[in-house]
Amino acid sequence: MHDLVVIDPVTRIEGHAKITIRLDDDGKVEDTRFHVTEFRGFEEFCKGRPVWEMPSLTARTCGICPVSHLLASAKTGDAVMGVQIPANGERLRRIANMGQIIQSHALSFFHLSSPDFLLGFDSDPATRNVFGLMEAEPELARRGIRLRGFGQSVIEAIAGRKVHSPGIVPGGIAHPMSEETRAELLDGLTEANETATMAVELFTKMLDGFEREVRAFGAFPSFFLALSNGEGTWEHYDGHLKVIDAEGAIVADDVPVSDYRTLVGEASNVDSYLKSPYFKPAVGDDTDVREGMYRVGPLARVNMAASMGSPAADEAQADFLERAEGVATSSFFYHYARLIEILACTEQMRTLLEDDHVLDTMVRASGGVNHRRAVGASEAPRGTLFHEYHVDPNGILENVNMIIATGQNNLAMNATVHQIAQEWIDGPEIPEGILNRVEAGIRAFDPCLSCSTHALGQMPLVVTLVDGSGETVCERIRG
Repeated sequence: MHDLVVIDPVTRIEGHAKITIRLDDDGKVEDTRFHVTEFRGFEEFCKGRPVWEMPSLTARTCGICPVSHLLASAKTGDAVMGVQIPANGERLRRIANMGQIIQSHALSFFHLSSPDFLLGFDSDPATRNVFGLMEAEPELARRGIRLRGFGQSVIEAIAGRKVHSPGIVPGGIAHPMSEETRAELLDGLTEANETATMAVELFTKMLDGFEREVRAFGAFPSFFLALSNGEGTWEHYDGHLKVIDAEGAIVADDVPVSDYRTLVGEASNVDSYLKSPYFKPAVGDDTDVREGMYRVGPLARVNMAASMGSPAADEAQADFLERAEGVATSSFFYHYARLIEILACTEQMRTLLEDDHVLDTMVRASGGVNHRRAVGASEAPRGTLFHEYHVDPNGILENVNMIIATGQNNLAMNATVHQIAQEWIDGPEIPEGILNRVEAGIRAFDPCLSCSTHALGQMPLVVTLVDGSGETVCERIRG
């Protein structure tokens, strides 16, 4: 008899997915799977559209982090035209991406994950959410809300709207920044920096209480991929591709974004709409694609950077690497890395805004179709995002390929679920708090599966345990 546990839907993530856990006859975990159960189809219905429309269209891929697709798409448009955008166009794009990172990481940490840290993984699921956090830690919840609001205000100031903004376009930015806008953003940075500093201090103090989670929440060797620059400092917008292994050794470097296919292969799954990208050089014809498992996102970026590029973030990164005893291979450290990146954004955004060149009015280059194939990449909050377009001589899309960060983390998310299940599950009676830990392993990656989230309200969950004959032996309903 083989029992099957189904968690459907997984809660407090952006999108809809489920987890299945199969137990053997002794009640031990035999197999686990993370399934993405929704289908979007952007690669297909964007065909036939003008390349100039693509930033606006692909921004609709996600309502949580649309700037990420705006940037990747606009950069692909830059490459189609073969133009170098004005220096201030890049400067403003970088600031917008920092605003995106701040608001998205704030949502992940304060709204989606901190209820587990501060209220407890085993606490009542009816209150283990943002509302319970507001009651137990009102000042922390308020600061988290305001920090996310600040990030959104940065996006709105530069790109025109908080969501699906029209101001990031092929060639640069639609409109320059005014002195009034600069002053407003600089004013908001003080509190944002204070909140980021507080959050880093809070999380590091809590870490000692989560030794088991650090050890079992996706702690395994893998490759790490991210954008990198010539200085080796933390990069979130441009540069070349770099890959390191679990020991920190460089296994690929100076790879142009346009050559991403030399590094990234894609495997399909029969039980999930989410593909499984893998590090191609590590996988031969007869090798399991899991041998090429790699992780992207804040964990990869903070692991890879020689420095974060600003004082407080550098100090926080040094502590991060010391606690990890080298490269951080536990996915639990994704939370830690997000907070370090928020801190880096608040410091580096101030430097960019205080530079008077941020008010330069030349922010957009123009051009026609000069390249029929183009690739654009940017670091989304969740990891490296690739857009590849093939266009006809009039700029009409003939083929589209988009590789999102969540897909690149798919193999690692599956391995994380399996490790957590093996660590905590022993027999068919599974307490709700243990099921929450299995879900929390996915939340560590902050997957972005669509535009929706279960951050607010009740968290619907049905877990059914069936035996090998299909008979239900246990059912738990939450929400």
